Amino acid sequence: MTPPATSAVVLLGAQRFDPTLGTSVKELGVTGRIALITAGWQEREPEDEELVADLGVPTVNLRLHARGEMVFRDDPELREAHRQRQAALRYRQDVYRIRLEHLLEADRVISLREAPPDVAEEQAQASLASIRDLDAWHLELCAKLRSEYEARWDLPSRPVLARHREEITEAVAVCDAVAISGGHVATLVNRLVLFGIGPLLRGKTVFAWSGGAMALSDRVVLFHDSPPQGPGASEVLDAGLGVVPNVVVLPEPERRLRIDDRDRVQRLARRFAPASCLAFPARSRVTLRDGVLGNGHGVKLLKTDGAVVPFHGRRTR
Repeated sequence: MTPPATSAVVLLGAQRFDPTLGTSVKELGVTGRIALITAGWQEREPEDEELVADLGVPTVNLRLHARGEMVFRDDPELREAHRQRQAALRYRQDVYRIRLEHLLEADRVISLREAPPDVAEEQAQASLASIRDLDAWHLELCAKLRSEYEARWDLPSRPVLARHREEITEAVAVCDAVAISGGHVATLVNRLVLFGIGPLLRGKTVFAWSGGAMALSDRVVLFHDSPPQGPGASEVLDAGLGVVPNVVVLPEPERRLRIDDRDRVQRLARRFAPASCLAFPARSRVTLRDGVLGNGHGVKLLKTDGAVVPFHGRRTR
């Protein structure tokens, strides 16, 4: 998938309790209409009043989640194909997670064994390579299943879907920017792909936060160091749109990351290197322009030595 060339992409921290989106919109000089994508909110998709008020400019909600439900209602054949694909993806995610948890546990146990420094490093590298190979294999499999599904069902030619895509294209064409919120990231990615949103971002200023920011990366990583149900393993979910490449987006580190645990930070950063693991606490943001990710405010970089430092910027390719 070739990512679109956008005017600028602003990734922000969570907006629900301490919104900064309106400030970012003003700083970039966006005064025209903004297309809203709130599909990750699912049934709450239309509840965008606070978001619209914070933006302070004209908006149009593309209603991708509701449109998806309409497409599947009016095209039963595609609905069944989609259901089967989602079931296959869930099964593969479950199996990947089982394999991943075993590899992570083996790495933990081996790291506790007494060994000469050179042997310990050798084994740490072997464990890391196994985990990274599994991540890469799973990500490649997800991308393959997506491309096969799109090719087999020739999505652009399906009349119901084509009609909605045309309406969305017309709506985005008269907008200066697109804002993509968070919510359920798997649903969000699904709708972004279903309606071909990636190419529509070309030439637009894009604002995205939480799950929306994750969806713009080239791989979506689910993470939570202290979930209610017990210790969790960070896992690759799917390919994103690739608008912001070589970055692993980690929203709400205040709730989800133990950034004071140097060992956990090191393992996460080394696992996804050379991609940059960036944590987005409240009120943080960073801007991608002309292939350079910079102008950061409050964004944290997880380093491969376990340190967490302010992110100053880098080229993404």
